[in-house]
Amino acid sequence: MPARFVLRAATPDDADGCAFVHHTSWVETYSGLLRADHWNSDTLAGRVATWRRWLAGDRTVTVAESGGRIVGIAFGGSGRQVGTHGPVRDRELYLLYVLAAHHGTGSGQALLDAVLPPDAPAQLWVAEHNPRARRFYERNGFVPDGARFVDEQLGLAEVRHVR
Repeated sequence: MPARFVLRAATPDDADGCAFVHHTSWVETYSGLLRADHWNSDTLAGRVATWRRWLAGDRTVTVAESGGRIVGIAFGGSGRQVGTHGPVRDRELYLLYVLAAHHGTGSGQALLDAVLPPDAPAQLWVAEHNPRARRFYERNGFVPDGARFVDEQLGLAEVRHVR
C-alpha cells in the first residue's frame, strides 16, 4: 500500500526538512553524474542555510509530508533565462524532489499538480541523464524542445522540456 502523504505550504520552520529532502535527493540521483569532490562543498549544512534564506523570502514552496516528516518538495515561478536560452513559457517548475523511498506513492505527481496546474503551459530543466525524471515529466505532457545547457561548475547537462 502506498505511503499516505499530505501536501501543504512550507513555512520557515520547514527549512531543515526541505534541505534534507533536497540534499538527500541530489545524493540519490546525481552521485553517479557529478564529480566525487562535488560533495565536499554541497553539504546538508549548506542546503539548510539556503532553505532558511528561501523560506524567509517570498518563495512559495509546497511540501509533501508523511508521518510528520517532509518527503517531497516543489516550487515554481516565472520562466527564466538559463545560459543563452531565454524562457519560452511564462511558468517554470524550478524544483521537484521526492525521497527515493517515497517514489511511486503519488507524492511527486501531487506536488507537480499543486505547483503547475495539469496541462498548463510551462517549462522545466531536467538533467539530461536522469531517465526516471524525464519519463515522469513526459507522462505529464512535457517534451524536450532541443534546448540544452551544461552547468560547467557541476559538469551536468540539462535539457529543457515544455508543454
